[in-house]
Amino acid sequence: MTFINRLEPSSVWRHFAEICAIPRPSLSEAALRDHIASWAGARGLAVHADAVGNLLIRKPASRGRENRPGVVLQAHLDMVCQANSGVAHDFLRDPIVAVERDGWLVAEETTLGADNGIGVALALAALEDETLAHPDLEVLLTVDEEAGMGGAHGLEAGLLRGTRMLNLDTEEWGEFYLGCAGGCDVTVSRHCHTEMVPSDYRFRRITVAGLVGGHSGGDIHLGRGNANKMLVRVLRQLEKSFDFRLCAFSGGTARNALAREAWAVIALPPGTDEEAVEAVLRDAGTLYRDELAGVDDGVCLSMEPAEESPAVGLADQSDLMAALHAAPHGVRRMSVAFPDIVETSNNLGVMALADGRFSANLMVRSLRGSGTRMLADEISSLFALAGCRVEVSGEYPGWTPDAGSALLALCQDVFRREFGRDPSVKIIHAGLECGVIGSKYPGLDMVSLGPTIRGAHAPGERVDIATVAECWKLLGALLAAL
Repeated sequence: MTFINRLEPSSVWRHFAEICAIPRPSLSEAALRDHIASWAGARGLAVHADAVGNLLIRKPASRGRENRPGVVLQAHLDMVCQANSGVAHDFLRDPIVAVERDGWLVAEETTLGADNGIGVALALAALEDETLAHPDLEVLLTVDEEAGMGGAHGLEAGLLRGTRMLNLDTEEWGEFYLGCAGGCDVTVSRHCHTEMVPSDYRFRRITVAGLVGGHSGGDIHLGRGNANKMLVRVLRQLEKSFDFRLCAFSGGTARNALAREAWAVIALPPGTDEEAVEAVLRDAGTLYRDELAGVDDGVCLSMEPAEESPAVGLADQSDLMAALHAAPHGVRRMSVAFPDIVETSNNLGVMALADGRFSANLMVRSLRGSGTRMLADEISSLFALAGCRVEVSGEYPGWTPDAGSALLALCQDVFRREFGRDPSVKIIHAGLECGVIGSKYPGLDMVSLGPTIRGAHAPGERVDIATVAECWKLLGALLAAL
């Protein structure tokens, strides 16, 4: 990725290239954290790692600004790890490879990690640049954001000294975010009875693929397909005409990503008209493409031979198929207080069945804590009726908008001065760490900003190169104004 060396601002892109070279899945950020800590220590900056692995770096105020209230720049170290089917990429070992395409930096076969590697790079460049004017500066780099905001939840109380915080995790340039959804995870599981089917049964693998995927918060309102739900839907359709046995299934790879692919292994009894089965799949594919025209035109269904494996009991098969078919996915309610903003949603992100062990993860989000709990309770009740063990965990608060934020007013004024137009002020349905951090630091004035990123949490994720330069310009102007 040596071509990055010619991109501007050079310091930001150099840091991002180094970040891409160091694997950083959620809960495996230690190598990147240690690299950054060593870099900061070599520059004489104060470095502190807390008990859960968050990294705090402090830089004294520039001359003449020692008496101004401090500011925190915040981003997260981890990334969502997704690769296209058939791509051999080990996210624990392999670097991220990106290319430049029409003004965008894109990872064509995997996620790029611009969410939130660009935010980290911006913060490191600010620490490095001795020409920037700024008050006391703290850079807080958290861990485990994508897998449950574990770093923010474990952040030490009293660690931060600044009274204003710029979160660098927004994905639309020209927008300031002032609020976000909270949420929780609902994990369900069940041990199923298994049995060998007669030797004359034929095993087939049914696959749903070709979906766009995306962020389960930021893209949930776009009407994109969920491969998990579509697989269950076609299996239910097949149940009406064929007495197959369910052996295994798998779909989705991340709780906070829309499932792009899913497959199931079924056993067909002798005499089954496989051409008729394939006709059902073809018709379903045609129907799904029609339903998803304009948002997921590439969806396809296929069937191929599979290896022999035990089937779950018929009662277990019925319970699992019914529960997954009824499980909610997508937007539950739009906000009345904030028009065009999703209030409550759910994502059936991951499901698996192997050797009789079933599990699924559903991620609930809501601008209201009561909305999170209500939908989580409904999902829990549904899967309890199917005999599943249910665990609700990782609940995190939303970030309540403060329309009177002094930091927001300053951000708006600086943006107008630098770019000659008004920025937008938004609330995002995706989760930001501001809600969790704000609950630990009441009164902390927070605004979120960032460059334009498309396709976060899915292969093909890309960042608009020009907006990174604009974001860097804005950040320098904001620090001076602060």
